[in-house]
Amino acid sequence: MKKLSLLLLTILMLSSCNQENQKKEQQEELSFPDDKFRSQIHFTPKEAWMNDPNGMVYYDGEYHLFYQYYPDSTVWGPMHWGHAVSPDMVHWEHLPIALYPDELGYIFSGSAVVDWNNTSGFQTGEHPPMIAIFTHHEPVGAEEEGNNTYQYQSIAYSNDKGRTWTKYEGNPVVPNPGIKDFRDPKVIWLEDSQQWLMVFAALDRVKFYTSPNLIDWKFQSDFGMNDGSHGGVWECPDLFQLQVEGSEEKKWVLLLSINPGGPNGGSATQYFVGDFDGKTFTNSQDPNTSQWLDYGPDNYAGVTWSDIPEEDGRRLFLGWMGNWNYAQVVPTEKWRSAMTIPRSLHLTKNQTSGVYTVASRPVDELASLHTKSVDFEKESVNAGTMFSLMNTGDLGLTVPFKSEFTVNTSGGQSNFRLVLDNPKTQEEFVFRFQDGTLYGNRAKSGLTDFADNFAHQEATAPYQQLLKEKELKVEFFVDESSIEIFLNDGSVVMTEVFFPTEGFTRAYLISDDNPLEINSARTTQLKSIW
Repeated sequence: MKKLSLLLLTILMLSSCNQENQKKEQQEELSFPDDKFRSQIHFTPKEAWMNDPNGMVYYDGEYHLFYQYYPDSTVWGPMHWGHAVSPDMVHWEHLPIALYPDELGYIFSGSAVVDWNNTSGFQTGEHPPMIAIFTHHEPVGAEEEGNNTYQYQSIAYSNDKGRTWTKYEGNPVVPNPGIKDFRDPKVIWLEDSQQWLMVFAALDRVKFYTSPNLIDWKFQSDFGMNDGSHGGVWECPDLFQLQVEGSEEKKWVLLLSINPGGPNGGSATQYFVGDFDGKTFTNSQDPNTSQWLDYGPDNYAGVTWSDIPEEDGRRLFLGWMGNWNYAQVVPTEKWRSAMTIPRSLHLTKNQTSGVYTVASRPVDELASLHTKSVDFEKESVNAGTMFSLMNTGDLGLTVPFKSEFTVNTSGGQSNFRLVLDNPKTQEEFVFRFQDGTLYGNRAKSGLTDFADNFAHQEATAPYQQLLKEKELKVEFFVDESSIEIFLNDGSVVMTEVFFPTEGFTRAYLISDDNPLEINSARTTQLKSIW
């Protein structure tokens, strides 16, 4: 395997040594920065650059979150795996960097599993090892014209609950056969065949490999060359089985992030629902139709946790709250990027059309952040009249908060706006629910001129299919610099970031034409996770 140049290798090793010396000092910093735009209910790095979630695995009471991290700048650079753990996916403890660049390259995205049966042979104590599977990216080769072999899959193992890692001396375990963009492995255990499955992205499709031991891998099949959206590079796949709600039917779901080519520009995550026989995935949906996990521009590269206990049974998801169109220039100073709130994924099926939908719902653990709540009575609001969801006098609800309300749709379509604003600064973020489409307009939401493509168009999300129900249920979470909106239990989702100069102080509903029938509403103050 081609090695890095001596100069670059020396730089990487010096960086690694310096950062190792800083680990203890960093861990002793108990206070978390409270700088401008800092997310209060979302995971963020203490400092520097972060993107894709990696290696998400549950082990012995801890949810592990590894992530793409560059500790020396607030823009993308030589990738490491940052590391944090949580008892509930909500409150996080930052740990030292887990994986550093080495002579094989940068440490790109991947996954982690618990090798319960020690198939790898890496176990040294009484507890099974944790195995990380990741892409090595060799930067010198990446810069050489005509060289397509600079990415390959490697592994590392830990016998102390992920606190220290040893890279396998035989890396890479999946050499590159000559394919550009050969990366982002997700590994799962197939109980029926008693073997490991690896799915990873390869340019415009995904590849499936199997292994008995996480070391020796055999190619099985491709999927996706003629399915779904191909407006950009495929990245960060995930594969899992879900039971259709309200039935005994089970289907396999394949997540696949794409950049660019999202429904609202830049980065987004599509999904496929189908069948998997242990070697080959077959799409059950229209191959010419793209289905999106989140229509907002700021949910990308999301994957799910491995090894969730069977008694829990949920499929738990986390995404990177960013978009490659502008993520490296957003107006935060010491840190960049946050993760979405954790979500559980559910599979529903339209009994008329037969179409499957993956719904995303905020996890129940977020209730630990609830403090005071305000309930609003059922009300018919005349056109032009504001129905406040946040400005409640002496109660003084502030960001961060969550709100949920239901609007009557039994009489047909209900067109209205959800507005976040600050009368003092004349800044606002407007969401229009109009003719079965949700429009998000952040053109006046605060700082927007850091990128020409940040607020150049409204984000849209179709929800016509939900108007067949008697009411539209809306739940949304507002943090210092983000909003996540879930329609009808997450059937349609929109996630967006924003940067108001002084923060929004009001949230209200308003109809521009017909009276708005509000069946119920509740707003809840949320406390900071830090």
